Amino acid sequence: MRQPHNNTGRRTPAIAGFFFLFLLFSKASGQPGIPFTSLPLTGQGDFSAAMVEGINHFLLKETERLQKQRSALWKADFSSAAAFKISISAQHELLKLSLGIAEESVSPGLEVQSNSELQPFLVEAKRYRIYAVRWKVIEGLSSEGLLLIPKRKALARIVMIPDADVSPEVLAGMQQAGAPGFGAALHLVKAGFEILIPSLVNRDFKYSGNPSLGTSTQQPHREWIYRQAYTVGRHVIGYELQKIFSAIDWFHTRNQAEGDALPTGIAGHGEGGLLALYAAAIDQRIAATLVSGYFNAREELWKEPIYRNVSGLLKTFGDAELAVMTWPRSLIIEHATAPEIIHSNRGATPGILTSPMFKSAHTEFLRAKAMLPATAQLTFVHNSTEPVLQPFSTPSLRAFAKALHVELPKKMLPAPEAAIPINWINDEERQERIVREMNNHIQHVLAVCERTRNKDFWEKLKGDAAAQEKVKEEERERFWQVLGKLPTPSDPLNVKARIYQQSDKWISYEVTLDVFSPDVYAWGILTVPKGIKPGEKRAVVVCQHGLEGLPADVVTTDSTAQAFHYYKGYATRLAEKGYITFAPHNPYRGKDSFRVIQRKANPLGLTLFSVIISQHQRIVEWLQQLSFVDPQKIAFYGLSYGGKTAMRVPAVVKGYALSICSADFNEWVRKVSTTEHHFGYVYTGEYDMPEWNLGHTFNYAEMAALIAPRPFMVERGHFDGVGTDEWVNYEYGKVKRHYDLTGLEESVRIEHFAGPHSIHGKGTFEFLDDHLKR
Repeated sequence: MRQPHNNTGRRTPAIAGFFFLFLLFSKASGQPGIPFTSLPLTGQGDFSAAMVEGINHFLLKETERLQKQRSALWKADFSSAAAFKISISAQHELLKLSLGIAEESVSPGLEVQSNSELQPFLVEAKRYRIYAVRWKVIEGLSSEGLLLIPKRKALARIVMIPDADVSPEVLAGMQQAGAPGFGAALHLVKAGFEILIPSLVNRDFKYSGNPSLGTSTQQPHREWIYRQAYTVGRHVIGYELQKIFSAIDWFHTRNQAEGDALPTGIAGHGEGGLLALYAAAIDQRIAATLVSGYFNAREELWKEPIYRNVSGLLKTFGDAELAVMTWPRSLIIEHATAPEIIHSNRGATPGILTSPMFKSAHTEFLRAKAMLPATAQLTFVHNSTEPVLQPFSTPSLRAFAKALHVELPKKMLPAPEAAIPINWINDEERQERIVREMNNHIQHVLAVCERTRNKDFWEKLKGDAAAQEKVKEEERERFWQVLGKLPTPSDPLNVKARIYQQSDKWISYEVTLDVFSPDVYAWGILTVPKGIKPGEKRAVVVCQHGLEGLPADVVTTDSTAQAFHYYKGYATRLAEKGYITFAPHNPYRGKDSFRVIQRKANPLGLTLFSVIISQHQRIVEWLQQLSFVDPQKIAFYGLSYGGKTAMRVPAVVKGYALSICSADFNEWVRKVSTTEHHFGYVYTGEYDMPEWNLGHTFNYAEMAALIAPRPFMVERGHFDGVGTDEWVNYEYGKVKRHYDLTGLEESVRIEHFAGPHSIHGKGTFEFLDDHLKR
């Protein structure tokens, strides 16, 4: 933290009225020269780092709290399968929504793929055939993989899912002998199983980019898809689950065509184990499930690769709850080795995959067992001694087959490698098709999600101002839930302060306020103009810094300071114009130290802005109590990440009377999700930017409408690389229309200036004067 000092600006005697205030309040504050009630602020450490550390600790405690109370949310009725299905219907729909399973499926229409000579990709063996196949999933998205068909009559049908970095050919024994799950599918097809093996999006990064732009990243393919999908309410997990569900659709079509009622099962390892568990929780057609090398406690989900992040998951679901959702069907959990991966590529989100520890996995299994009837078909397969089981071990496959009413041979020899034609389908080209097709589907969703916002938001805003305000109250609450709503802070403010700087025109104070004691607090610099008369109340402008900034950055008037290039000392300049200013710290500083807040918050249904909103609730509460502040005239003015704050915080914190968004207003959803523009966030290391499903709920125009009828302004430099004038003007046009049609033409404005990503401080200062000084 920057040390307090008193040597910025020229000291001159303060006027009598100002000293009168000092004398009046010094007794109440217990501190000479502090014109408000406070305790001494004595800390000398880095308040910014301490804030980030405290919020991280707060979220860990929240994670633990939710885990303890999660089971109380479940009121499962185990009296019958039908009653159980009804009793968990809400969780069922919530899980699908959280995973982005939204599109209607289409008829799979499975087809055998062929080479350039129109010869089908086919391996013929004595007891089975293997085809390279493709099938439809949803409009614009298909799946590829292998179909293994026994030459005898099929006894059961299964979807078998390898880990993301394992090709279907490995499970079919066609390549990479010794790889996880090698040849496991051969044991089952020989025993009479018909098997579909989908190819997953892998963890390479060869196709994580846009060749037409000449852009690339080192994000794993799964993260590349996750990053662009999350903001439009889609997920790489959801897409792959839909591929599995369409495979099951095809199996059921086969059953109907052949007059059979063959059971359907699902088995997966690693990322495939994740998909198998989710699929079984959602699709009641799955009679038996084998989850290998995945099942575990999920309270440290934030440490895993970001492509496993699911918004709000831990509020309702752990792996134990997902296991419960498979009742009364059979679930076999195999405690096996899993992929051991550390994601640390440039531009990728840090994340670690390890094999589940026995203690935590078994504890989670016992937690599931405790929630289920004693007759539940829940099995935990493990080695009682080292080494840990390899995926798809013989005991696990036997238990899985038995649950599908098939007996495997008593003696199961190691699977021989199947012959593979020289011109077999190219796995690299298949992976590129899978990644590109999913990318294209997300970009289509991005292009049309505005329709949902129009329908669910704008079409509701009809009638007079009172009718609209009622709708806005409902939408404001919905928006707050989208961002993640924490309880309103209720701890004592516990204000602490000390003098920071002073000049002949103003004096500033460094201040802290408790938010959620002891972990979360607010911190900032209050600058008070000299010359405030007794009983006079002034307007306040809250001046918010951007990414990696500090309160001092918006205060400094040192033109040689790097921060001055962006902020132009606007908090101090406004104080010199007679405004009280407060420069709060927002906790987006410290790179991964703060970005991990988003990782910890998301599984709890929260975001970084959940905490920031709580901090600003407290800031407004405190400012409104100051005797020299006009509580009806507290404005917000933020740059860059502070501009993001200017869109989100005043939309829900109604104590802000006005908001100015500088160097950030944009087609936000498009900027976060687009792969067609080099300035999109998918090409940066800022993995904290995606917020779940804003695409179908609230873009910047909708947020601005929630600020209305309060005044709103955009400050935009023509040379600001955060976006384009065209994008900014398109989104602003909706805002302008809303203000105009509600008779608020004078309360909305945009100023373009020939400048970069910085405060301009001309039209915005006039806007503040127009609305705060009349």
